[in-house]
Amino acid sequence: MATARHTTKSAKSSGRSSAKAAPKKAAARPAAKAPAKAAAKPAAGERMTLAQAMRELEAAGSPKTRQTYARHGAEEPMFGVAFGTLFKMQKRVRVDHDLALALWDTGNFDARCFAMKIADPARITPETLDRWAREHRMRGVNLYVASLASESPHGGKKLREWLASSDPALRAMGWCLAGVMSARDESIPDAWFMDRLEQMEKTIHSVTDAERSAMNGALIQIGCRNQALRKAAIATSKRIGKVQVDHGDTACKTPDATPYIEKTWAHSTKMGFESPAAHERSRESMRTRC
Repeated sequence: MATARHTTKSAKSSGRSSAKAAPKKAAARPAAKAPAKAAAKPAAGERMTLAQAMRELEAAGSPKTRQTYARHGAEEPMFGVAFGTLFKMQKRVRVDHDLALALWDTGNFDARCFAMKIADPARITPETLDRWAREHRMRGVNLYVASLASESPHGGKKLREWLASSDPALRAMGWCLAGVMSARDESIPDAWFMDRLEQMEKTIHSVTDAERSAMNGALIQIGCRNQALRKAAIATSKRIGKVQVDHGDTACKTPDATPYIEKTWAHSTKMGFESPAAHERSRESMRTRC
C-alpha cells in the first residue's frame, strides 16, 4: 500500500531520528514469526555475476535520475537507475541471495536497491537485516527493507527490537515494518496495534522527520487492517491533527491519514476485498512489484 505521494516511485521519507524511543508498555506482543512451512523453491532465473550486474546498472543510469535521487536522500556512489529498470532486472534474475550480498557490499545505491529486490527472505539473517536497515540512505527504500524483514522468519523479532532500539534509524524502520506487517501478518493481535496507535498519539509530534513520517505511514496502514482498527486509527488521526514533515527540496507531501484511510478502503472494497489489508495480501510483495 502506498502511504505518501511523491514525484518518484521510491520517494517516501526515511532517514535518521534523534528522538528517544518511547517507553515500552506491557501489552500483547507480536509473535516471533516462526519459520513457515517449507516454501516452494524460488523459480530459477537468469544467472548474473557481480561484474555483469554492475555493468548493466551503470549503463542504465542517468544524470537526471541521479539528481532526483540525491534530492530524496540517496548518496554517492550511484548511477541513477530508474526503478522501472530495476523491476525488469529483478524479473529476469528473480532470487539470487549471494549476488544480493555482493551488490550490497559495493556501497552503490542502485546496486543496493537491486540487492533488496533479489535477496532471499529465507536466507537473510537478523544481522544482515540490521545492517541494511541502518545503511540504506534514501527515503522510500525503507519499505524495501521492511518488506524483506516481514517476509523472513525474523519479522516479529525485528519488529520488537527495532521499535525499542536506541538507534534512530532502526526505530524509523520499526515503524515501517509495523505498517507492512499490519497488512501482511494476521497472527499479530489487534491489541498490539492499538498500543502502537496510543504510542503514536503521544509521541508523533516530538520525534524527528524520519520517525514521524514512518509513524504516519504506519498509522494509515494500521487503519487499513480491519474495521475495528480503521475506526481506532481515524480517531487517533483526528486527535493527532496535521502531521508536518520536512521533505526538503522535493515535491513530496505528507498524506493526511483520515482521508487516505477512507480512500484506500473505498478502493479495496470496490475491488471486492474485505479490507485493504486483504487486498495487499493478495498481491506480490511491494519489494518486487515496485
